[in-house]
Amino acid sequence: MRKNVTIIGAGLGGLTLARVLHVNGIPATIYEAETSPTARAQGGLLDIHDYNGQLAITAADLQDEFRALILEGHEAMRVLDTDGKVLVDKADDGTGGRPEVPRGELRQMLLDSLPDGTVHWGRKVTTTRSLGDGRHEVAFADGSTIVTSLLVGADGAWSRVRSLLTGATPEYAGMSAVETYLFEADTRHPATAKAVGGGMLIVPAPGKGIHAHREVGDTLHAYIQLHQPLDWFEAIDFTDAAAATARLAREFDGWAPELTALITETDTAPVWRPHYALPDGLRWERVPGVTLLGDAAHLAVPDGEGANLAMLDGAELAKALAAHPGDTEAAIAEYELAMFTRNETRVDEEFLLETLFGDNVPQSVVDMFNEN
Repeated sequence: MRKNVTIIGAGLGGLTLARVLHVNGIPATIYEAETSPTARAQGGLLDIHDYNGQLAITAADLQDEFRALILEGHEAMRVLDTDGKVLVDKADDGTGGRPEVPRGELRQMLLDSLPDGTVHWGRKVTTTRSLGDGRHEVAFADGSTIVTSLLVGADGAWSRVRSLLTGATPEYAGMSAVETYLFEADTRHPATAKAVGGGMLIVPAPGKGIHAHREVGDTLHAYIQLHQPLDWFEAIDFTDAAAATARLAREFDGWAPELTALITETDTAPVWRPHYALPDGLRWERVPGVTLLGDAAHLAVPDGEGANLAMLDGAELAKALAAHPGDTEAAIAEYELAMFTRNETRVDEEFLLETLFGDNVPQSVVDMFNEN
């Protein structure tokens, strides 16, 4: 009899794992801290790559459902300088291999593909502990506990499962983003909408930058990037939206007004998103009955790969378990070795930050996109 796989976290990685297990006839139960699928906004667009995320979609047998989510034209990409001059302008010709889909709709697609009752909502994990012989106890904030012989931590940056495998914890990467939104941009902010174009915009400068994306309709979603320590951001009162916006805008004095409007004209309160990362190349010794995927295993500064790798991790772990029905430990060992190797080939964090925010921008960014 196959073991029921216990998954902590109903993000993209955990849901992909459960779906591919289901396709292969293996039961799974997911415990998720959020109280419902709609308890929290799921963020903006994701580009799902043909060399990792789309492989997971294929393993999940959801290709048609995925294609229905793709936003045509949103792979377009522009790089501007701080004066608004266009340095790179790439149209979406359908051959980029990184179609854009709304993150929330992608998550719902995966949820809809699972048997009813797979996800147990409102179950926030407080602690995990080993009971020996590959068995682990998971304790929840409501006072309940479960015991499982196959535990997967798909619970993100601040994973409660990770401590069963490694003492590594995320550290601040020296960079933060602040999220803003402009709604009805084509009519209310036409110059900014034109600058962003139909897809993604990057405006790099040493130590800072603006990244923006056109979402469904004429919504512009921006990430104001700043290379500053935590205490710099902590000194800003983000509960006072006007004051926080004004403080951020001062860092971009002299930039073209159609660009700074992504800060000064935001229709939502700015939201601070500090970037944390686990040590590069993190590995651990095999511990029976437990493993990690996605950010729980290899949290990195945003590089466009996080969601894709989480989904691929989930698919690959499920496939390994299906291929070794009588030997869970062999399956997990095979999965972990491949996962460790994949993550050692990611773009080096220091190199990425230097390319996007170093002294040689914007030329380093232009060169990066012209090489691809």
